Amino acid sequence: MGQKVAERTQALNSELGDASARQVLKTAMTRAGRVALVSSFGAESVVLLHMAAQIDRNVPVLFLETEMLFPETLSYQREVATYLGLSNVQVIQPDRAELFERDPDGLLHRADTDACCSLRKTRPLQKALADYDGWITGRKRHQGQSRAELPFVENEAGKRLKFNPLANWPHESLSDYLTIHRLPRHPLVARGYRSVGCAPCTHPTATGQDPRAGRWAGSDKSECGIHFVDGKFVRGGTPTHEDA
Repeated sequence: MGQKVAERTQALNSELGDASARQVLKTAMTRAGRVALVSSFGAESVVLLHMAAQIDRNVPVLFLETEMLFPETLSYQREVATYLGLSNVQVIQPDRAELFERDPDGLLHRADTDACCSLRKTRPLQKALADYDGWITGRKRHQGQSRAELPFVENEAGKRLKFNPLANWPHESLSDYLTIHRLPRHPLVARGYRSVGCAPCTHPTATGQDPRAGRWAGSDKSECGIHFVDGKFVRGGTPTHEDA
């Protein structure tokens, strides 16, 4: 299985070359088996969701409801799903028993952000993806150093394919797309949140800062962990030792 995924990853990246985001997305949705689109319904998420809705409004959309999201994100998720006519949004939540055992007071993020992300995001997502052949993300190269060389297709440790249709899109293209298609914007963007995650670990950023500088501010953490395998950041099928 692992070798098959690796070969498929290499072949698809070679085939797609300089393909458009829509071409990459359509390839993922029509030629990669059972595939889900994973969305945070964050600052720029509606761009990819809009593209997907143009291809198939019944695409499985996995929304990680960590139970620590901003109320604005929860409202925005419902607004966008309705606006785009997405008919298969699946709300993924942490295991209740695990939450009660490991984070009964909701303060784990203060002591160990990695453990909190694992409990509320990584493990629930991996469980949800167990029956899928691949998944689609909204990650882009402009979002930070750990994503600077992001390919269109990744090999997730031989388990499944991971597609990044917007990998080479700069922020300006995303902004233009939002305007041209008159898409609803996340309400927190107007308040300086250029990347939106869980409320306790997300802050506004200043002009000129990295878009993800407001995530886990004051620490060297830049990823929640859903793009890691066995604690290692995975890019293009090659695990590295970047911090989670």
